[in-house]
Amino acid sequence: MSEHHSGGCQCGAVRYRVDGPLRDPHLCHCRMCQKAAGNYFMPLAGVELADFAITRGEPAWFNSSDPVKRGFCANCGTPLFFADTDGAFMAITLGSLDDPASVKPVSVYGVEALMPWIAEVCAMEGRTTEADEFQDGVPLSEIRASNHQHPDHDTETWPQEGSNG
Repeated sequence: MSEHHSGGCQCGAVRYRVDGPLRDPHLCHCRMCQKAAGNYFMPLAGVELADFAITRGEPAWFNSSDPVKRGFCANCGTPLFFADTDGAFMAITLGSLDDPASVKPVSVYGVEALMPWIAEVCAMEGRTTEADEFQDGVPLSEIRASNHQHPDHDTETWPQEGSNG
């Protein structure tokens, strides 16, 4: 039985599909991935190129080094792909999957740049987004009422008719 995964960027301009297994799902803490993600780590998994297809739009690419390029949505900036410049290898960002919880990381890379307090953060008490009236000073009701984020599934067209997203 073959695995199927779909995903894309936040605005829906770039969508992709993987019809096969995701290899070595991992968290990369290296400084280059930190900068590319704008985060403390980047979750990635390798894909067989024969199993991978862009189903909507085209990603933009940035050569983060001579042998490596990073694919992202030029419209909304979502990091999507990590690939070698020869076109022989590619990985997808696990957070861009429609069902990111379906892929559990099995390894960690770039531990030389791992934040020394990351285990403490994971142990902190958490709360849901809905538990707050405001998200960084903006009323959550306004965010919900004007959400332009693509849903976590394929759509025939995007943005939807009548949407201003």
